[in-house]
Amino acid sequence: MGGVRWELALCLILSWIICYFCVWKGIKSTGKAAYFTATFPYVMLFILLMRGVTLPGALDGIIYYLYPDISRLSDPQVWMDAGTQVFFSYAIGFGFLTSLGSYNTYNNNCYKDCFHLCLLNSCTSIVAGFAIFSVLGFMTYEQGVDISEVAESGPGLAFIVYPRAVAMMPMPQVWSVCFFLMIILLGLDSQFVGIECVMTSLVDHFPIYLNQGYRRQLLLLMICCFSCMFGLLLVTEGGIYLLQLLDHHVCSGTTLLLLCFCQSISIGWVYGADRFYDNITDMIGYRPLPFMMYCWKYITPFVCFGTFIFSIIKYSPLKFSNSYVYPLWANVLGWFIASVSLSLIPLFVLFKLFQGQGTYQQRFLSLCKPVVPLDQMCPPPAPESESKALYTELKPLYGARKE
Repeated sequence: MGGVRWELALCLILSWIICYFCVWKGIKSTGKAAYFTATFPYVMLFILLMRGVTLPGALDGIIYYLYPDISRLSDPQVWMDAGTQVFFSYAIGFGFLTSLGSYNTYNNNCYKDCFHLCLLNSCTSIVAGFAIFSVLGFMTYEQGVDISEVAESGPGLAFIVYPRAVAMMPMPQVWSVCFFLMIILLGLDSQFVGIECVMTSLVDHFPIYLNQGYRRQLLLLMICCFSCMFGLLLVTEGGIYLLQLLDHHVCSGTTLLLLCFCQSISIGWVYGADRFYDNITDMIGYRPLPFMMYCWKYITPFVCFGTFIFSIIKYSPLKFSNSYVYPLWANVLGWFIASVSLSLIPLFVLFKLFQGQGTYQQRFLSLCKPVVPLDQMCPPPAPESESKALYTELKPLYGARKE
């Protein structure tokens, strides 16, 4: 691994300090920070796009971007990368959207918001592709090589290839600032939303304990400190080796596929697609497309599980920069770290089985049902005096979240 690169370590520490102060006040500070971190990258993206399409050779890069190689569809890694890109860009399976959405009012039109999110996200990805491949076309024009030689995937594209292409432009300092400002803000935005998701889950689970004094802030500080300490492994001289290993096995690929498969099964079959469909109808005031139920029950689980099986059949060892092949021990280490995070699913099931009552079959069947029946979710209103007393009792606990 070598020694720690202290210039990178200081940047890592600064990033976690910024993340902490963006989240420490709860959803209010997170929302205010997102106004800037989520919108300013669009300004940088359009600046880079306008500059990229005016460079010589940009048309070659755009043509390469728009006309894919159909024969690559037989490569399972292409499907894994495509699925990973969808999961990551839409934050599927991470719980981010669920946590942030829980702060909305009950009658918020989440159905319409989902369509707007998909449209905005896909359009952003398409525009970003033009910005990237126009600059890569310029790079191949300057070097006189084929664009397939420079258009690589992974962290090398963002931190090696694209900066090298920017350095070839006139006034490279300006374009480098625009590019890395965009990258930094995108990373910070994703990071503190992820931390907010963790804190929301913990505060919802232990509301009485964590909403007293500065316990929430101290717990957040502890999480950020531990995360920063683990991050120091990635800013060593050999950190890129471990980064690629974690990115391939833990943060994407089969881990996300299995996680989303379990979630879709839980919603579509355990909780019930019909019940979930009725919940959304009650919230938004009209019935969504029935096609959604087929997605939850059949299409999403089938696509996730099918891609997973396809990747196992066509498995190939991880490569770095399309040349170095990771040895067996490195892949075993990656799978072990991935299994640690995924093991929480079966461990939680076993914990609930041992905690239940009756035979193991009765316990399992009981776990496959919603905790609260739908007709008991909204009990009759209590008398006014009891309502006021209950409100007075619960306001200190939940006031910071949904006043």
